[in-house]
Amino acid sequence: MQVNALDHVNIITDRLDETAEFYRALLSLERRDGPAPLTPQNAQWMYDAGGKPILHINAVDCPRAFDRAVEPGQLTGAIHHIALNCSGYDEVKARIEAMGRDHQVNLVASIGLRQIFTADPNNVLLELNFFGD
Repeated sequence: MQVNALDHVNIITDRLDETAEFYRALLSLERRDGPAPLTPQNAQWMYDAGGKPILHINAVDCPRAFDRAVEPGQLTGAIHHIALNCSGYDEVKARIEAMGRDHQVNLVASIGLRQIFTADPNNVLLELNFFGD
């Protein structure tokens, strides 16, 4: 047995459209409706350039196989942040600034890593990693 890769991250929100638009505008992820029985009103999936749905964005009232209480906009318990391996540092930084989003940059020179930290509309902290970019 082995883990092959992280499959996706699920964000539950009371701001479905705003959240999907944030990820489309900032990271150029492709927005698509979730598969049936989900509806466009309760689920949007965000696809990377390779055609993988890496973010599942669900409305608060979206049916879930394993349900638990979630308060959109609150801290996410033991999960501190979502880290995404990205390219196009200057473009993404310019987009964040144009959106007026708070952010912080960091350099880990020893491994050639530049980072941008910002939060989505639900207060989910993103760590955007740019190796050698």
